[in-house]
Amino acid sequence: MHAPYLEREEEKDLATRWREDHDPGALHRLTASHMRLVIAIAARFRHFGLPMADLIQEGNVGLLEAAARFEPERDIRFSTYATWWIRAAIQDYILRNWSIVRGGTSSTQKSLFFNLRRLRAKLARGGIAVEAHHLHQQIAAAIGVSMDDVALMDARLSGSDLSLNAPIQDGESASSDRQDFLVDGAPLQDELVQDEIDTGRWSGWLQDAMATLSPREARILKERRLKDDGETLESLGATLGISKERVRQIESRALEKLRLALTRDHPHQRPTFS
Repeated sequence: MHAPYLEREEEKDLATRWREDHDPGALHRLTASHMRLVIAIAARFRHFGLPMADLIQEGNVGLLEAAARFEPERDIRFSTYATWWIRAAIQDYILRNWSIVRGGTSSTQKSLFFNLRRLRAKLARGGIAVEAHHLHQQIAAAIGVSMDDVALMDARLSGSDLSLNAPIQDGESASSDRQDFLVDGAPLQDELVQDEIDTGRWSGWLQDAMATLSPREARILKERRLKDDGETLESLGATLGISKERVRQIESRALEKLRLALTRDHPHQRPTFS
């Protein structure tokens, strides 16, 4: 903070020496004289809860990047050019470390992330209604984004990360983690295996029982009962050249033969048909 300020010509000379001759001494003087700028910009982001020292270090990275890209012949002050790089480096660091879930991957999300709290406070001070709907509407209009984007970012900023391994109750005596209360709607593995075994077993039994039917009986059952969109009695009768009542009689007889075959071969099972 005690580094002297640079005059325009001295600053241009140092930037030229670093750009053309890669003079490390020139780079050191140029960057050291702008450390107060890094600290001032980093202080604007201290409310995000990250260590101030880390914010300053990331700002230094942006400062060095600005020194590498600065073109002194354009006749602008280095501080004006470096401010953008310093702020960009600090913002990128915050987006990477503020939450374990990466956010701010688009320009809209970045703008919301860094401006939502400021606009909320500004609108509240201005006497604008603070109801969630009206607040999101005002912020969306101010930034030029959709209300859904504002609501989503507002929800993310309103809470912190929670570990699934964190105990439900504070203290060492807590025995349950948050993950213990997560509900999985999928069937258990033993149920899946049991269903797979039962399905295969019943399929084999059905194939054996179907072999006891005549070709016409088997065809009628397959068309009527074993397809997702079964044929109607009328359409199947037209295909086979018989009346729909005759199709019903054959189907009824085939179901009874199928039931008898399954009961005979597997007496402890109770096959049902609908």
